[in-house]
Amino acid sequence: MDRFSTLQLYVRVFESGSFTRAAQEMGIGQPAVSKQISALEAHLGASLFVRSPRGLHATAAGYDFYDSAVKLLAGFEEAESRIGRGHVAPAGLVRVAVPPALARMYLVPRLPAFFSEFPDIAVEVSVSERHVDLIKEGIDVALRIGTLSDSSLIARKIGSMHLCTVATPAYLAQHGIPQDPSQLRFHNLVTGYANNRALAWRFATPAGPLEIEPSGNVRSNDAEAIRAAVLSGIGIAHDAQAMFQADLDKGRVVPILQAFKPIPRDIHAVTSGGRRLPHRLRVFIDLLTRMANEEPGLRAH
Repeated sequence: MDRFSTLQLYVRVFESGSFTRAAQEMGIGQPAVSKQISALEAHLGASLFVRSPRGLHATAAGYDFYDSAVKLLAGFEEAESRIGRGHVAPAGLVRVAVPPALARMYLVPRLPAFFSEFPDIAVEVSVSERHVDLIKEGIDVALRIGTLSDSSLIARKIGSMHLCTVATPAYLAQHGIPQDPSQLRFHNLVTGYANNRALAWRFATPAGPLEIEPSGNVRSNDAEAIRAAVLSGIGIAHDAQAMFQADLDKGRVVPILQAFKPIPRDIHAVTSGGRRLPHRLRVFIDLLTRMANEEPGLRAH
C-alpha cells in the first residue's frame, strides 16, 4: 500500500463525503477508492467510515485520522515547495469561496500580480453569497462578511466592509427623507440577506449602537441586484459604500442619515479547524489581508 497516495485519497473521501466524488476528483474508479479505503482500515485496525444508504459518515477514529493526515500532507507539501527547487514559491491549488462583489471588485484584479510572485499557485474562485461548507465542498478558505456563526472554523479578521445608506433623488422626492433611523419603518427598504436571514442595519448613535431590522418588498443576497433595485427607485439600501461610490459621485443616488454612521461589517478569512495551513494557503491569505488593507472601503475599523 502506497501510504502517501492513500493518505491523499482518504482526505478527499473525507472532505467530499463520497467515494464516487473522490474517485472523480482523483481520476480513478470508484471500486479502487473503496478497495484502498478498506485496505487502510484493515491496516489501522479501525473503521474510519460508517456506510449507510443515507451516505458516508466518518467515525470518531475517522475524524482523528483526518486531522493527522492533513497535517502530514501539509508538512510534506511545504517541505517539497521549499526544498524541491531551492526555496521557490509555494505551489498547488487554492480553492477560495468569496462573495461576488469582493471577487469582482477586489480579488480577481489582484490575481495577475499574485501569479507573478507565485507562478506555481493556481486559484479556483467559487463565487457565492451563501456560507459554503468548507470540508464538504473542498474549500480551503472562505471570505465571510458579518457575524460568524460556526465556531468550528478558524477565523482571521482581515478588514471591515464600510457601508452607506442611499436612495435615488426621485425616490426621496416622492417618499420623503428620513431624518433618523427610526423613520426607516415608513420606507421601502431593499434588504440584503445571508443564510436566509435579513442583514440588520446597524448605526452608531450618541446613545450607543442602534440596530434596525429592515423590511421591504425586495430582498437579495447579491449586492449588484440590491444596487439595481435602488437605481430603479424601489427604495433605500444600506450596503457597501464601494458598490455605490460611482453612483454617489454622479448623483444617481444620494446619502441619507449622514448624522448616523453605519457600523461596518467585519470581514474574516475562515479555514476549517484542525488543519495546519499549507504554505500556498498562507501566502494566499496574506494576499487577502493586503487586499483589505489597501482598499479604503475594506480597511479594518
